[in-house]
Amino acid sequence: MVLDAIVAHKRVEVATAKRAVPVESLASRAADQPPPLDFIGALRRSTVAVIAEIKRASPSKGVFAPGLAADMTARQYVHGGAAAISVLTDERYFHGTLDDLTAAQNAVRSLQAPVPLLRKDFVIDAYQVVEARAAGADAVLLIVRILSDEELETLHRTADAQGMAALVEVCNAEDIARIASLAPRLVGINQRNLSDFTVDRSTFARLRGLLPEETIVVAASGIRTADDVANAARAGADAILVGEAIVTAEDRCRKVQELSGTPRRQTGAGTPTGGTG
Repeated sequence: MVLDAIVAHKRVEVATAKRAVPVESLASRAADQPPPLDFIGALRRSTVAVIAEIKRASPSKGVFAPGLAADMTARQYVHGGAAAISVLTDERYFHGTLDDLTAAQNAVRSLQAPVPLLRKDFVIDAYQVVEARAAGADAVLLIVRILSDEELETLHRTADAQGMAALVEVCNAEDIARIASLAPRLVGINQRNLSDFTVDRSTFARLRGLLPEETIVVAASGIRTADDVANAARAGADAILVGEAIVTAEDRCRKVQELSGTPRRQTGAGTPTGGTG
């Protein structure tokens, strides 16, 4: 299975990184970073927030955005009105690097835009969370499927200690049951089956009701058009995470604009008050 191969390689990669750069050095660099931006706050809009992803390739599609420059792409996303930016940093399978994260941070900072950054990777070790903060991330992705309950709790706690948000990704009811005691404020529902990388666009609607209403919930995978965003909004999405459909668009800025503006569903404790704060 591809996911098993990715995680196995990630363990080797992390062990190598630890030998090259001790966690103490990373912690020092992380401490020198500006305070993290409020990732969750940035998603609290009256419309469905767009998390636009910097992504060059995937195991299922191969390379689809060769030559993509992280800094230029980040600027396009900001100008398009993205609420946040996700940066894929896995090199072997997705052709990303931590340098992309730093480049995106520098680009966003140059525009003086309060747009937070998510490190999207296969995070299996607290070292990677500190590494993410040192490279400029404001949030990290934690994939329930690849973590034990103890690992998930440790990584969630480490992110919190760094002042970062954790986007906890689930893809089925079993994952949701496992995070009940963790009570994360931010959850992503991935409509992609991580076993075979196929997409089922009905997944979000099936799973959203299993999460507390006050949870900020992100719909990921299979979202390409404004109609897809509208469907996610009706099912209770607070935000969407979109990569391939944006990076392959002729005009990335316009594509972000196209996916923006859909009103969120107005319900109970999760009712938005407007703005990004």
